[in-house]
Amino acid sequence: MPWLIWAVPLAVLLALAAVVTIRTWRFRPPAEEAVEPADVPFDDQKAVDDLQRMVRCATVSSYEPAQENDAAFTQFRMLLPERFPRVHQACSLEQVGRRGLLYRWRGKSQDRPVVLMAHYDVVPVQESLWSQPPFAGVIADGFLWGRGALDTKPTVNGILQAAETLIGRGFVPQQDIYLAFGGNEEIMGSDAPDMIAWFSARNIRPALVVDEGGAVVEHVFSGVHQPCAVIGTGEKGMMQLIMTAKTNGGHASAPPRISSIGRLSRACLRVETHPLKRRLTAPVAGLFDTLGRHSSGLYRVIFANLWLFAGLLDLICKKMGGELNALMRTTAAWTQASGSSQTNVMPSLATMGANLRLIPGDSCADVLARLEKIVRDPQLQLEARGCQEPSPLSVTGSHDGWLKVRQAVRAVWPEALISPYLMIACSDSRHYSRICDQVYRFSAMALTDELRKTIHGNDERIPLDAIGKAVAFYLELMSRC
Repeated sequence: MPWLIWAVPLAVLLALAAVVTIRTWRFRPPAEEAVEPADVPFDDQKAVDDLQRMVRCATVSSYEPAQENDAAFTQFRMLLPERFPRVHQACSLEQVGRRGLLYRWRGKSQDRPVVLMAHYDVVPVQESLWSQPPFAGVIADGFLWGRGALDTKPTVNGILQAAETLIGRGFVPQQDIYLAFGGNEEIMGSDAPDMIAWFSARNIRPALVVDEGGAVVEHVFSGVHQPCAVIGTGEKGMMQLIMTAKTNGGHASAPPRISSIGRLSRACLRVETHPLKRRLTAPVAGLFDTLGRHSSGLYRVIFANLWLFAGLLDLICKKMGGELNALMRTTAAWTQASGSSQTNVMPSLATMGANLRLIPGDSCADVLARLEKIVRDPQLQLEARGCQEPSPLSVTGSHDGWLKVRQAVRAVWPEALISPYLMIACSDSRHYSRICDQVYRFSAMALTDELRKTIHGNDERIPLDAIGKAVAFYLELMSRC
């Protein structure tokens, strides 16, 4: 009968709509655990003063050692025993690598040690573009201004302030706690790998590692009104791609049909219009599940039914670009181009360079092979340089280290949602994945979009009240270790 032609598809659609509706209705937030804060008093003003003095040390790292100011690094290292005498009395200190500082705070046991990480080197500045001098440590408008005020001297300060406070109260941790501070993280230096070698040589396998990473942020998804504490459980890899076109050059008055610059540009556009395939990694799935339950409208429907709407979500990510898209796939950002030194000379050698961030599950070799297929131009040479594979993903759920970090966050930011997260940048903590399966990346600060953009940018600054929050977080975390 003719009506059956319409009845069957209609029944399927109604059943599908019912499933989507029921799943969306049941997609509710779970009950959150209450955490009793340790509530250890500390000196807020000292925390501000000490960070101010750290910022005044211009510890700018460079790929060219001759351009570094060794005196500034020495000044920073000399500042620490002056400002944190109890730490230096109670803990052993060893310089590991070129500038790595490794403190050991002995606990009651040594079988499940904890490593708390940060780096004290910073990236260069263009001082003329700053509203305040970048290394003066100016306090104005409720902020402490300066390079490193967010990345990551407040973490160094927070760790040391917390240890100084607890040691002064006679606290002894249950496990050994290592304070590991690198001096060349911004140039992907050897301090962190050298520390891994140090631990490995002594057969020390940390049970928990905490480094910089996610933060307490707002307006992550539509309809999510609470602040969100996102904790990195893994990070993307990185690869530099150099695409080269070689020709005989010549006079620009008689150009070829397709110039080398045109050929490179066409290939660049192909890469941008053919994004690499999506991968829904465990931390991103956890992020969507956690925050999706608090979202509203279309986003809630999508996240409650990813089995059906994963393709739609992928399309939204491709169209939006930015961080949401970066969480879903390996990205390629074209950042460099070079050709002739004069406009009337055809270049014999032209190049374009891209920075790729590899999602877990992709590899440098596979990504390069896929890009070659996308470019489809035998006259272009694609070369991968300086590749770092994505990090392994750390465990979550009921694992002890994850719970300790969650509890510390909950104690300081009780209003925040807590979620796993995939770091789209690189950090020194990726090296620790070789010796620990609970490596978490969390910068203990509440940061607006505007402030996050100042990291590696101009006018980097930290709200004064955020300085004490970082101390409070490490007090909570250390008290549980």
